[in-house]
Amino acid sequence: MNIFYNIFRLFWRIWFYVLLFFSIMLLLPLLIISILKEKWYGFFFKLARIWSKMILYGMGFVPKIKAEQKILKNKSYLLVSNHTSMIDIMMMYYISKNPFVFVGKKELARYPLFGFFYKRTCILVDRKDTKSRHAVFQQAQKRLDKGLSVCIFPEGGVPDDTSIVLDTFRDGAFRLAINHQIPIVPIVFYDNKKRFSYQFFSGLPGVLKAKILPFVDTKGLSLQDKRKLNIKVRQNILKELKA
Repeated sequence: MNIFYNIFRLFWRIWFYVLLFFSIMLLLPLLIISILKEKWYGFFFKLARIWSKMILYGMGFVPKIKAEQKILKNKSYLLVSNHTSMIDIMMMYYISKNPFVFVGKKELARYPLFGFFYKRTCILVDRKDTKSRHAVFQQAQKRLDKGLSVCIFPEGGVPDDTSIVLDTFRDGAFRLAINHQIPIVPIVFYDNKKRFSYQFFSGLPGVLKAKILPFVDTKGLSLQDKRKLNIKVRQNILKELKA
């Protein structure tokens, strides 16, 4: 039985990269047009949501989203979640109809084709470079001033140890939220690690459950509160994961 599952997973994983390539190629003319001007980012975001659904459903995933509070249109937020899988990106696009910009590690820009659009639409950060981390805040300011939201995975990456339920959060995301006095939207991905982890011979198609937790307000907070805010948001997400 394990041999059968591993053969299936081998072809299923290969199919993921095939699907990734051809879905981008299918949308390529429109994607290129959408990145020609910054003011057309809203169009790019709609295409990204279509692309994410193509990947999720094409891989046999069925997203099931619960929301304890609704994300409103034309309002800026900081979206954060646990980070365990490559499909976290697609799930974020699936969940939020409100346009946002990812803050992500620059290494992903190396991926063929995907990286071309990634580096032109996301805020890239080299976590080992202090100047790069500071530049993130300036770029995020420009996006927020245009009414966009920002999405950050505060763990800073996917933990190598798969037994870790939720890694420690970095403070950068919470400093950004406080600086701009925007609500934090904690999102919990329950099944992404189980369904599609970074371990090659793992996972299966099925339901992907996620929940939007009550927003955490930052109005009136100062940078001295960033650590408390960090701990509060992490505990909210961790509590859901353990439950």
